[in-house]
Amino acid sequence: MDKNLFIQALSKFFSGLLLMGILLFLPAGTFHYPQAWLLICILFVPMFMAGSVMMAVNPELLKKRLNAKEEQADQKTVILLSALMFLVSFVLAGLSFRFGWLMLPKWVSYAGAALFLTGYVLFAEVLRENTYLSRTIEVQEGQTVIDTGLYGIVRHPMYMCTLLMFLSMPLVLGSLPAFLVMPVYIPIISKRIRNEEHVLEEGLVGYREYKQRVRWKVLPHIW
Repeated sequence: MDKNLFIQALSKFFSGLLLMGILLFLPAGTFHYPQAWLLICILFVPMFMAGSVMMAVNPELLKKRLNAKEEQADQKTVILLSALMFLVSFVLAGLSFRFGWLMLPKWVSYAGAALFLTGYVLFAEVLRENTYLSRTIEVQEGQTVIDTGLYGIVRHPMYMCTLLMFLSMPLVLGSLPAFLVMPVYIPIISKRIRNEEHVLEEGLVGYREYKQRVRWKVLPHIW
């Protein structure tokens, strides 16, 4: 086992858990926010399990997923905007619970949890199909075009999964104000996809032909 990778993974896991707890429970003014606990469970329990599997089976993939340092200025902007989006959405969710602002029925939280877990399962399938999948935009040594499975349906199934998961998060939290913030993710990933496709067209053999075969970027027949 790579000790440094293990420590890095645990550090990021617990720092993310702590940060989400602060962003949700501090604005809520209480730990008795059941929808927040539901989101934390469905997010971090599968994350821990997936990380453990990658550590045991494919530590190189885990290393790529932990590497979030972007070199391109445009992508640093995308990451900053995404972070602000989550911050505003989570704080709004906590405040919504605290003051009763447009809270959604409990069944919406359960439906949102089902959607979120569906996105998680699809995301796991994307990771299985594409071992080159890093968190930064780059063309890796030996990388080839993946055009099977979900990649045969849309060119960016990872963003399809994250879109489903991110839009379902405020539903799990039961907050309409928080949900109204999350569609900001669409123009954010649109910018990222444009840059990513430019990099892939320039550096990955066969990607231009792949774009001609697979028309849709994120959502079949929509986008």
